Amino acid sequence: MNNAYTQLCQRFQRLSRLSHLSAIAGWDMQTMMPAGGSQARGEALSELGLIRHQLLTDADMPALLSAAASLSLTEAEQANLREMNRHYHHASVLPAELVEAKSIAGMRCEHAWRSQRPANDWQGFAANLREVVTLSRREADIRAEATGTSRYDALLDLYEPGMNRQTLDRVFNELKQWLPGLLKQVTEKQSAEATLPVEGRFPEAAQKALGLKAMEVLGFDFNHGRLDISAHPFCGGVPEDVRITTRYDENLMLSALMGVIHETGHARYEQNLPRDWAGQPAGEARSMSVHESQSLFMEMQIGRSREFLTFIRPQIVSAFGDQAALETENFIRIAQQVKPGLIRIEADEVSYPAHIMLRYDIEQALIEGEIEVEDIPALWDEKMQHYLGLDSRGNFRDGCMQDIHWTDGAFGYFPTYTLGAMYAAQLFASAQQQIPELPAQIHDGDTRAVNHWLKENIWQHASLYSTEQLFKKATGEALNPHYFRRHLEQRYLG
Repeated sequence: MNNAYTQLCQRFQRLSRLSHLSAIAGWDMQTMMPAGGSQARGEALSELGLIRHQLLTDADMPALLSAAASLSLTEAEQANLREMNRHYHHASVLPAELVEAKSIAGMRCEHAWRSQRPANDWQGFAANLREVVTLSRREADIRAEATGTSRYDALLDLYEPGMNRQTLDRVFNELKQWLPGLLKQVTEKQSAEATLPVEGRFPEAAQKALGLKAMEVLGFDFNHGRLDISAHPFCGGVPEDVRITTRYDENLMLSALMGVIHETGHARYEQNLPRDWAGQPAGEARSMSVHESQSLFMEMQIGRSREFLTFIRPQIVSAFGDQAALETENFIRIAQQVKPGLIRIEADEVSYPAHIMLRYDIEQALIEGEIEVEDIPALWDEKMQHYLGLDSRGNFRDGCMQDIHWTDGAFGYFPTYTLGAMYAAQLFASAQQQIPELPAQIHDGDTRAVNHWLKENIWQHASLYSTEQLFKKATGEALNPHYFRRHLEQRYLG
C-alpha cells in the first residue's frame, strides 16, 4: 500500500543513500585526498548537498506529511514521522542558495585551516571565517524567525533538539559554582604526590597497534569500520561503514590511544543503531549530546578508570618497553593527571568543561552579533585566563584556531560535549548499579556486559524517543549534573 507514510519512507531512504555517499566523500577529503582536489571535491559535495536539500524540501512534502499524520500508525512509526517533520522543517526554512553557499564556504575554510593552523596564520584564517560567520548568522536569523527563538537557540536545536540557552545557562552556572574549587583541590592534591614522568618516544606504528587492540576490547566491528589518520580526530562514515580517525604524536604516550577510545564510543553507537530502522530518521542517533555521552562513556568512564588502566598497562609496556614510570600506581597517576592546558581535545575531564564554557561564551556572542570575528583572539585570551589561568596571547594555533567546528559553521555544537560528559556519568552510575560486577569486568578487559547494557538502553532506541525520554528510560531521571560532580570527586579526591 503506497500511502503517504510509505512514500515518505521511500524518500528518506533515498536521502539516506545520498548522505552515505556524502559521508564517505567527506571522510576521504579529510584523510586521503590530495590538496589539489579540494576545490573540485568541495563543489561536488556542495552539489550533492543541494540535491539532498531539493529532495527533502520538494513541493509535495507538506501534503505528504499532513496526510501521513492522519493515518493509523504504530508508536514507532509516529516517532519516525515526528523526526521526518523535524528534518523537513529544519531544511525547508533555508533557501537552496544559502545551503550551497554555506557548504562551499565551510569546506574552503576547513581545507585552508589545515595549513593555516600549523602556520599560526590567524589573519588568513579569519578572512575565511568571516564568510562562514556571515552565512551562519543569516541561517540563524531565518531559523530564529521560523521558530520564535533566539539566533543561537535556533542553531543549538540542530545539535540538541529541545535544548536552549536558558537551560544551558542554568547547568553551566551551577558548574561554575563548584568546578573551579574542585580543580584547585585536585591539582593541589596531585602536586603533593610524587609522579615519575614517562620517558622516550612512542613510535606511531606501536601506537596504532595499541589503538586497534583497544578498539577490539571495546567491541568495535572491524567488518563495518576502520581506523585512519586526520588532522583532527573524528568519527564519520555511516553505520554500515564507520570511519574513525586519530592523530599521532610520538612524544605523547596516551593522547592517540584515548582519542581512539573516544571515537570508538561514537562508532559503537553508530554500529548498533537498529537495523530495522536503517535509512529512516527514527533510526539515526538521537542527538550530539547523546553521541558525546557514548564517546565519553568509553573514554572517561571506562578508559580513564583505574580498572581499565590496570588492564591496558601490560599492553602499553609490551608496546613501548618497560620503565619505572609505568609501574601500576605511577602509570595511573599519569593517566589521571589533572593539569589545565591550552588544548581542548587533550584536556583532562576536570578542566575540560572550562574549555567548553569558554567556547560557549564566545560562539553565542558571535552568532548574536555582540562580537565580530576580529574580537575572538582577545576574548579567547581573556577567558582562557579566567577559566584556566593560562596565557594564550599570540598563540592562535593552540588558541582560537585549534578546533575544526567553527570552520564549517557548527555553532551550537560545543555545549553538547559537556552535556555528554554529564549524561555519561549518569549512565555509568545506572549501569554499575545494574551490573555490580562491572568494575571487575573492566579490570579483566571484558566489556560485553556493559556494551549489552548500552545497546538495550541507548543504542537500539536511536531517535525513537526524545533525549529526556531516553535518559528517563535508561536511568530513571532526566539530566542530573549531580552524577558528574560525584564521579569527579570520587575519582580525583576519593
